[in-house]
Amino acid sequence: MSTHYKVVDNVAVITITNPPVNGLGHAVRLGIAEGIERAKSDPTVASIVLTGEGKAFSGGADMREFNSPKSGMEPGLNGVLSIIESSSKPVVAAVHSVAMGGGLELAMACHYRVAAPKARIALSEVTMGLLPGAGGTQRLPRLIGLESALNMIVHGTSISSEKLADSGLFDRMAEGDVVQEAIEFAKEMAKRSAPHPRARDKVVQHVNPEGLIAVARAAVDARYKNLPAPKRCLDALEASFKLPFDEALALERRSFLELMNGSVSKSLRHAFFSERAAAKLPDASGEIQERAIERVAVVGAGLMGSGIAMNFLSAGLPVVLVDVNDEAVNKGRRSIQANYEASVKKAKLAPEALEKRMQLLQTSSDLTSVSQCDLIIEAVYEDMPLKLSTFRALDEVAKPGAILASNTSTLDVNQIAASTKRPQDVIGLHFFSPANVMKLLEIVRGEKTSIEVLQTAFNIARRIGKVAVLSGVCDGFIGNRMIAKYSRRAQELVEQGALPEQVDRAAEEFGMAMGPFRMADLAGNDIGWAIRKRRYAEDPSQPRFEIADRLCESGNFGQKTGSGWYDYEPGQRKAKPSARTRALIEAYWKEKGISPRKFSNAEIVERLIFALVNEGAAILEEGIAARASDIDAVYLHGYGFPTWRGGPMFYADTVGIFNVNRAMRSLAQSDSSWTPSPLIERLAAKNSAFNA
Repeated sequence: MSTHYKVVDNVAVITITNPPVNGLGHAVRLGIAEGIERAKSDPTVASIVLTGEGKAFSGGADMREFNSPKSGMEPGLNGVLSIIESSSKPVVAAVHSVAMGGGLELAMACHYRVAAPKARIALSEVTMGLLPGAGGTQRLPRLIGLESALNMIVHGTSISSEKLADSGLFDRMAEGDVVQEAIEFAKEMAKRSAPHPRARDKVVQHVNPEGLIAVARAAVDARYKNLPAPKRCLDALEASFKLPFDEALALERRSFLELMNGSVSKSLRHAFFSERAAAKLPDASGEIQERAIERVAVVGAGLMGSGIAMNFLSAGLPVVLVDVNDEAVNKGRRSIQANYEASVKKAKLAPEALEKRMQLLQTSSDLTSVSQCDLIIEAVYEDMPLKLSTFRALDEVAKPGAILASNTSTLDVNQIAASTKRPQDVIGLHFFSPANVMKLLEIVRGEKTSIEVLQTAFNIARRIGKVAVLSGVCDGFIGNRMIAKYSRRAQELVEQGALPEQVDRAAEEFGMAMGPFRMADLAGNDIGWAIRKRRYAEDPSQPRFEIADRLCESGNFGQKTGSGWYDYEPGQRKAKPSARTRALIEAYWKEKGISPRKFSNAEIVERLIFALVNEGAAILEEGIAARASDIDAVYLHGYGFPTWRGGPMFYADTVGIFNVNRAMRSLAQSDSSWTPSPLIERLAAKNSAFNA
């Protein structure tokens, strides 16, 4: 049962009961419509209160019904809102906790609204590549004014209810129980003669509405270049003062459906669901007893270690930061303090919060100081002998049941676990740099990692605000294994005639946050060089990145040295094309007898992105990743892949696996390393998709 109906003192109370956020699925819409009609036909009922049970008034559309037949079943939300508006008996919304998207549209169709303090109010459809589809762009500007409504709708801003107390959205702010106060208010309103006020009958207020829209269009064009939804929001808002309500409502609905069926909204919705799917252990069954994490240790106080520590301090967990000597741990403490102080200067953190977090930090150069910690994260240099010696030492001092985690980005977690007497307690927790900022956390499951340790890792990731993705053990896990192929193809492009700045420009125009060469300079070319040297030693048949290796042999490690693929002014991060790097590349062409060829941006993008897709397919086939959407989540949250393209695997689905396969087969005619993976071949033959 998705709604509950009862009568209290001649007031019909309709309560949405569809946890967790009272989404407006078909059963809820039907229940509201039937409840309103029941109340209208009951002579003992004088007024109606509409509210939500539990932790939300309503969070809007029921995402579980997206792309299912139920999403289009009648009554639709607009039909329900029409039933509410046309009621001769006053309908009062009792808004608490959350009223977002369709939930707010539902409240605005009621004649009156009573709100509890601290409720989150938003029309955030734009974050899904949509615009409000049930009158939000028409009713909100009529209630709170055009400018305030524009800011909420175009940016998807969430606002606390008390900040909207005097906006015109709410008729009363509750001081006690919001439903009881709404009932009392409804009894008062029942004494008024019909018709009761409707948002649709109000006039949009602004001194210069056309000027406001014009200014907003310029800002939207600059900020949301690749996103159509903000522009469509402005079109609908403009209609709110130019067209009659019903005509503007029809325009809004047409725009909603066009966006819903467009590739950008599909990509953004896929990104939303991929993040949630990634948080679910694929083979978990029944109740899993997780381990309590009340105290954390981080071994290694460098930039990565201190960044990792900040995640836990910010979540209110005590942290022991350990390194080989006092100088190293004090440097780590100063780094953490400086990062928090920067947040205070930007007004993102209260000074008292900084003090509280620093009080949770203990530093030590004695490894035995981790003995009472529940989770110990190793963050030493990416060197297997050093990792193994660190884990052997931790095995001796850590208490029974403590989770031992490695922050390795490429190394064998099974080998690390085997160096201890407790391989079931060992896991990979691969944070991305800067660890206190980047949302992605790869959770690497060893052969003997227990399900309890895995579940605990996912829960702690949620606690510190990370997007966690499960990976099996392989060289580079999901993200870095794929980026190695991406980097290889970028190197090949330069070897064959492209310049780094052209490759980067093509990638960035596609939507990548940073091209492969700018990314390498930022991370430090020496990091990739160290990994390549290890791989060359392990497998001499590996293709060599000769130009990149020569760059590193000359000490050009990127931003940290002031020169890499690009040149950098002291203290500046702006990449400038490098005459020195170009000379190195041209010398390579001459030495190898290469006649540089020209590449179009489309060719560059195809090679880079399809390299990711092909390796991602191999990762799926091997079971390293459980779902294609997990790979997308890795690239959206860790590698700057454009959210509006949905991730590399979803992008391949958008292009069509048949077309991806055909393009790779064409490249493979001159280079067998482009042979499509068996999974791509099978999906192409079935006309299927990774995210089918």
